[in-house]
Amino acid sequence: MAEANRTKYLRNVLLVFGIFALTGTLSAQEAVKHLNPVIEKLAAGKPFIGFQTGNLSFENARTMARADADYVYVDMEHTPMDFPALGQFAMGMVDKASALRKGSPAPNMALFARFAPYGREGAQWIAKHALDAGLMGVIFNGIDTPEQALLAVQNMRYPQKRTSKYQNPPGLRGYGPATAAYVWGISTAEYERRADVWPLNPDGDLLAIMMIESTEGVKNADAIAAVPGVGAIFLGAGSDLRQSLGVEENSPEIEQAFQTILRACLARNVACGITAVTAQNIARRLAEGWKMIRTTNAALVQWRASPAGR
Repeated sequence: MAEANRTKYLRNVLLVFGIFALTGTLSAQEAVKHLNPVIEKLAAGKPFIGFQTGNLSFENARTMARADADYVYVDMEHTPMDFPALGQFAMGMVDKASALRKGSPAPNMALFARFAPYGREGAQWIAKHALDAGLMGVIFNGIDTPEQALLAVQNMRYPQKRTSKYQNPPGLRGYGPATAAYVWGISTAEYERRADVWPLNPDGDLLAIMMIESTEGVKNADAIAAVPGVGAIFLGAGSDLRQSLGVEENSPEIEQAFQTILRACLARNVACGITAVTAQNIARRLAEGWKMIRTTNAALVQWRASPAGR
């Protein structure tokens, strides 16, 4: 009898503990406004810093999932567009231990990617495949006009319900959320609710990032930044922009173009991104108002150890 009572007592304790644990998990999830850690930062007015990778191995996915940064983007512009490998990489970044620790499926690192087609090509299927794999954002390279940026945004949006407050621009993305919902760790209904572009939809968890890489794009920077749903404009290292300008590397015209685009971003309250591979350069760009930094782990560690990064 005593043994039976002890067993019943333990069972009840475990049940109560489980209920408290579950309640705590649900409360933590409800407290998370955004699952996308980059959007969570941008919504708070903070910059975000991350890395580029071309390594789609499971080992690298696991490393990136626990890296001390905000995002990683896969470069498929200059490497094969291997969507099966990208999908496996997205699943490899699922970190259950982190989710349990935080009581939320929100990842530590947002996963983005950029692809081979230029904005002027209007390759509508790219965003659909990328987002269906579970990515939280797409980097659209070679955006020259606001019309191209608008189409990119539309390709990331589902057609809106009649009751939606955010009908325009009309979404064009086809519906197939099962894999993405699995990667995000939520139901398909919750994924559908969250799978919209921010800041157009304040509850959205998808980031549409435009790359300006041409003289035409620089001329249209303000109009591109003004497109509803554009969450960031990324310049990278500016190599293609240098080619379009027809100047040598480190020409002052490149920096002038950078600053022109930055001014447009600041005027439109759109995050502007650039590459900074030293701690000193990270500090400089953040001080100028850049909100998206692509860097290396070594430079990020050095910046965080500096007075500017503390």
